[in-house]
Amino acid sequence: MSSTQIAILGAIAGFTIYLGLPLGRLRSPLPRLRALLNAVAIGILLFLLFDVLSHAWEPVDSALSDKPHHVGSAIGYGLLMAAGLGVALCGLTRFDRWVAKRASRGPGAAAAAELEVGARRPLVARLASLPMLIAIGIGLHNFAEGLAIGNSAAAGEISLAVLLIIGFGLHNATEGFGIVAPMAAVGERPSWGYLGVLGLIGGGPTFVGTLVGEQFTSTAVSIAFLSLAAGSILYVVIELLAVARKTGLKELTAYGIMLGLVAGFLTDAIVTLGGA
Repeated sequence: MSSTQIAILGAIAGFTIYLGLPLGRLRSPLPRLRALLNAVAIGILLFLLFDVLSHAWEPVDSALSDKPHHVGSAIGYGLLMAAGLGVALCGLTRFDRWVAKRASRGPGAAAAAELEVGARRPLVARLASLPMLIAIGIGLHNFAEGLAIGNSAAAGEISLAVLLIIGFGLHNATEGFGIVAPMAAVGERPSWGYLGVLGLIGGGPTFVGTLVGEQFTSTAVSIAFLSLAAGSILYVVIELLAVARKTGLKELTAYGIMLGLVAGFLTDAIVTLGGA
């Protein structure tokens, strides 16, 4: 399989994220449906957080398990992972506070309750909206997935690369739902253009990562992007949990989170069953 074919398949894997995005066009969903959509998004993102952290920690675990132990590498990878998490989580928290102060709306103004996508919103406020932050976090994650696809292809493991493409494609379809569910949860109806931008930010990095991964292999780069993705996703989960708490529908929220987690693990199981 040529590099061009691998790149095309990598692009397909990334842009399956668009399969879940049309949900964001739902017209004024009922309050209980809004709460359920928000909860399912939390479940999907919790799975992604687990998945991302597992892959980011894997090189550290391997370095400590090898004989002889590579303690220096483990410490270096661990510090890089911690730095990525801190930069993303703490950086987004400070960014949110800065946007809120700039808008003179009090603390947290750019957080969970503000998901508007109207054309008159300032650019900085759009960048601080939860759908955009989710798309950025997933994009960082998908770049690391693209690196895995490219590395497999470069090593001549074409069958593994194809399986990764299929598996990541399935994952990305559920990730698209995770991006737009918060908008549906508050009754916001984004334009098709805005959904297109969110899909490009969330899915496009899979294609870019595939191209980069075919050229060079770097464990450190992979850890950096995975840890940044984990910090971003964790920040968004915290915000969505705040939205869920305001609904007062604890039981429905629990069911929705469980549904999202099952969806995430189910797609992962399909990938594993395929041998990837």
